[in-house]
Amino acid sequence: MRKIVTIVGARPQFIKVAPVSRELRKVYREILVNTGQHYDYKMSGIFFEELNIPKPDYDLGVGSASHGKQTGEMLTKIEEVLLQEKPDAVLVYGDTNSTLAGALAASKLHIPLFHVEAGLRSFNKRMPEEINRILTDHVSEILFAPTETAIQNLKNEGITKNVFHVGDVMYDAFVYYSQMAAEQYELNDFGVEEKQYILATIHRAENTDDLNRLKAIFESLAKLNETVLLPLHPRTENKLKEAGIESVLQATNLKVIPPISYLEMVFLENHAKAIVTDSGGVQKEAYFAKVPCFTLRDQTEWVETVEVGWNRLVNPIEENLAQIVGAWQPTTYNEHLYGNGDASSQIVNHIHLFFDEERGR
Repeated sequence: MRKIVTIVGARPQFIKVAPVSRELRKVYREILVNTGQHYDYKMSGIFFEELNIPKPDYDLGVGSASHGKQTGEMLTKIEEVLLQEKPDAVLVYGDTNSTLAGALAASKLHIPLFHVEAGLRSFNKRMPEEINRILTDHVSEILFAPTETAIQNLKNEGITKNVFHVGDVMYDAFVYYSQMAAEQYELNDFGVEEKQYILATIHRAENTDDLNRLKAIFESLAKLNETVLLPLHPRTENKLKEAGIESVLQATNLKVIPPISYLEMVFLENHAKAIVTDSGGVQKEAYFAKVPCFTLRDQTEWVETVEVGWNRLVNPIEENLAQIVGAWQPTTYNEHLYGNGDASSQIVNHIHLFFDEERGR
């Protein structure tokens, strides 16, 4: 049986690996490596339990550090795993430092690299994720693109071989886990009512590390008419304390709760009136839930959600968030914008064909 090493390390990747791993293990031996990029239990460990992801075969425990130090330590440790396991391929997801470290280790050892969520571009190279995704795409043997836009982005960079439009594995996960979440939770558990609250998540460095943007974001949230339910990310909480402005969390409409699990997040997304976020994954989940999203960023890699009118980029310093949220009007919803919910099985089929062709050479 062929062996595939899967490398993950951050919350969005745990979500993506869940549906793919279920399909992959029907055919191949999967060795799961968790770099430990998200080291807090609530941000990491609980995902393996509630999503029924197999326990990692390797837990590298890298943890938080500067980009260079973190990526370098991951690269060293992943290389050791690959030399020991001698896999037939390496599978990576998205655009984190774990992704880049896995891609570099595999390519230097001449192990075929498969990239799930290939072709995404924000066209902002100040974002570390943009560098990670570009470099990973350019050393990948198979590229699994979630959208037609991603296919075109790769084509524009001269990448056309073994590029497949499979849809989005996060949609696979969202459909599967929405049903599970509905059976486990009630809105009373969170003290909110159906479509009577705005769900907010703030964690990205471009917002938390810029004091002016950070203050503007929380001042904007305080002006919203609805209750704002905010699972507070540890990074954001620390930055507010460092800046001495944690009092912004006392706004009367702001309901601050500790970080929540993926199932809890899916449940709350499905019942929110609107979502305010700077997360890439949450933008898509909002679309899956048919809930309008207001993204506190200047660019997004999920341009389709903006083009169809369900996602609005908002500059918190220059624009009035409350006014923008209040003025939103629903537009036509494209049910299959991110595929049909079978991306995971398509990925495994393409991997199977790749190995068949490799055997025939």
